[in-house]
Amino acid sequence: MSETENPFRQPETPSPGPIHNPWLAWGAAAVMAMLAILFIMFWTSARNQQQRALQAVQTQLDQARSQLADALAENQTNQDSIAALKGQVADLEKERDTAAQMSKALEDEMRSQLQSQDVTISNLQGRLTVSIVDRVMFDSGEAILKPDGQAVMQKIASILREHPQLKIQVIGHTDNVPIRPTAHARFASNWELSTARALAAVHFLTEQAGVDPRRVGAVGYGEFRPVADNSTPEGRARNRRIAISIVPDQLAGVEAPPAARSKEDTNSIPAALPGDVGASARQ
Repeated sequence: MSETENPFRQPETPSPGPIHNPWLAWGAAAVMAMLAILFIMFWTSARNQQQRALQAVQTQLDQARSQLADALAENQTNQDSIAALKGQVADLEKERDTAAQMSKALEDEMRSQLQSQDVTISNLQGRLTVSIVDRVMFDSGEAILKPDGQAVMQKIASILREHPQLKIQVIGHTDNVPIRPTAHARFASNWELSTARALAAVHFLTEQAGVDPRRVGAVGYGEFRPVADNSTPEGRARNRRIAISIVPDQLAGVEAPPAARSKEDTNSIPAALPGDVGASARQ
């Protein structure tokens, strides 16, 4: 008997097949799509952030390069300026040394040819001064150069002609004794007398001794720049003087301070003047 004909055989139950649910498939697909979209969005965002970071770094790098270029250019400019200043300093030092040598040579020449009991030489702060007592230059109360004064002026001029770069200022000084009444018609005060004497020396230097007048000036200080005590005959004698100040062109307008000038003139005028007469007679 075959199995199909066996009445006692339990009928076979068919196995269940796959369940087909279309909504589940669409939901799974939607989830996968959303995940893909989220991945793409995160990836795009990360990429954009990376690009922005790279751009920021590139911008900073460009700025740093620009600042470095500016700093290098400024440094080169500073180096050029430093080199130029060093050159100027070297030139000025050379000029200073040359001027110092010329000043020393001029001072030595003047000392050898002019310095005596009545004519003294001093050098203070680059200002060479020749001081001449008035009894050599002028008669009492007069502003006309004596022959001895002309001889001194001629020697000074012969030296100064060899140094055309130097400026010359002739300065007249007196003591404090008033002008004699008989001389008031010519000189109202010691100012006028000191100025007239300085001008007399200037006229001789420029008109007879051949000194360029553009180099020369005159000033009178009267009794107001004393170097000694006017209460004694010796002090008054020291205060009556003609001073010829010689300076380089660049210092021509710079006047020595009064304290320095007083020290200079004190060292320049001889303390004793043999044969000198009283102040009243000299004025």
